Amino acid sequence: MLKKIFIIPIILFHVTLIQANNIKKDSTNVSIDKYSNFDTNLDSLINLWYLQNSVKNNYSDSVTNSIIPEFSDSVYISRLQEIPSIIDLSYNKIVRNYIHVYTKKRRESVGAMIGLSEYYFPKIEEIFESYGIPTELKYMAVIESALNPRAVSRVGATGMWQFMYGTARMYDLTINSYVDDRRDPIKSAHAAALFMKDLYAMFDDWTLVIAAYNCGPGNVNKAIRRSGGKRDFWEIFYHLPRETRGYVPAYIAASYTFNYYKEHNIQPRFPKIPFATDTIMISDNLHLKQVSEVLNIPLKALRDLNPQYKQNIIPAKSTNLHITIPMEYVGSFIDLQDSIMNYKDSIFFNADNSIKNPKKSYYVPQAPTNRAKLIYTVKPGDNLGFISSWYHVKASDIRYWNNIRGNMIRVGQKLNIYVPKGKKNAYANINNMSFEAKQKKIGKTTTHAEEVKSQPIDNKYVYYKVKYGDTLWDIAKKYSGVSENDIMELNNMPSGRSLKAGQMIKIKLKG
Repeated sequence: MLKKIFIIPIILFHVTLIQANNIKKDSTNVSIDKYSNFDTNLDSLINLWYLQNSVKNNYSDSVTNSIIPEFSDSVYISRLQEIPSIIDLSYNKIVRNYIHVYTKKRRESVGAMIGLSEYYFPKIEEIFESYGIPTELKYMAVIESALNPRAVSRVGATGMWQFMYGTARMYDLTINSYVDDRRDPIKSAHAAALFMKDLYAMFDDWTLVIAAYNCGPGNVNKAIRRSGGKRDFWEIFYHLPRETRGYVPAYIAASYTFNYYKEHNIQPRFPKIPFATDTIMISDNLHLKQVSEVLNIPLKALRDLNPQYKQNIIPAKSTNLHITIPMEYVGSFIDLQDSIMNYKDSIFFNADNSIKNPKKSYYVPQAPTNRAKLIYTVKPGDNLGFISSWYHVKASDIRYWNNIRGNMIRVGQKLNIYVPKGKKNAYANINNMSFEAKQKKIGKTTTHAEEVKSQPIDNKYVYYKVKYGDTLWDIAKKYSGVSENDIMELNNMPSGRSLKAGQMIKIKLKG
């Protein structure tokens, strides 16, 4: 059971100064890699429409950016002691290096991030409070993404909270061609809170939670074991991955900067983002351009408010989704919703309101001459090889006749099959025959995939029959200790996209 956390309003921790000669020389460079990632996310952030059109700060014109104050270690220590935080805010030279990155190297851009935090932080605080976790963990979003909901790392971590695909799915975030909930500031914050709460249940220490969020709980547990069971971040410091050694100091420096930016003469750049917004549920497909042009809202502005929609399309035909718009437009949207839905709908959607795919080249296959047309409904366990052998046609012909690319077919799909006119009756009943009868008809007795159960082949392996909609992640989590890569390597799969319904894959059991 997860422990209930009681957050005391003001808790001041003793902040210790770790002497420079106690930190190995190569550790001072540990934050350099993180600087590069931070710079990339920050550069991407300031290209958002709301920041490009931001209002100048409201601080006194007498304060200029040319004045960059210098402070001693004792000042930093004293200020960190004054920050109300349940999380230990230790001070050392790595923390100081990060403070200098925020307050000197990228001070003007950090001003944009501080301004944007006025929009995001209240939402994050409310979510974190609802889960009983320290609201000051909001500063993790600074080092994760520079508060950039569209941030993508070099390894594919995405969104403000930088979720990898597997972890995102574990916390019920939707990811498909049109929607990526990792880029939704609200949904991803809920997932981040749940993830942190789970990590706290493992480590009972918020500093270790911050470290584990970065490198994973497995790496933190390894560091604890290698240090002889010590559970203090600074005592397991050298056993952690290089990037994680800079992650906690970066968090401490971000906490400092957001509390003391005025003392460093950093001027917030408040975005022209409408702080008052509302969400409206949508029950049919909608393009952001339809909303933009009817309500006269800049398209880029709508994209910034709805970054989870990757193609500017809200694919809500089969599931309810929401659109976020400025509060001042809510009434107009409700009054004009039918007009918005119908506006230029033929440009973006088909007659049945399904989504058009302009990148896909559609063609109408020509029916072959002297052939009779039959319809075959794909059954569980079928593949193009089986079907082509039953009808004595080429698999490539089936692909052409049905506008199929690759080998992917789905259960229930209707396939056009063309057979010689004089032999139509010989093939007419195939669609209604059992798998075994179809195989017997062509002189084969191949075992149907349905007959192969998910039972051990021996003590180390089982077979699993892929169901429609399965992903490698879905399958891997059914077997303790099995990863997606394990399945791919054992079955010679180039990627998870090669999965198809009815396919039998081999699983190596662990433990």
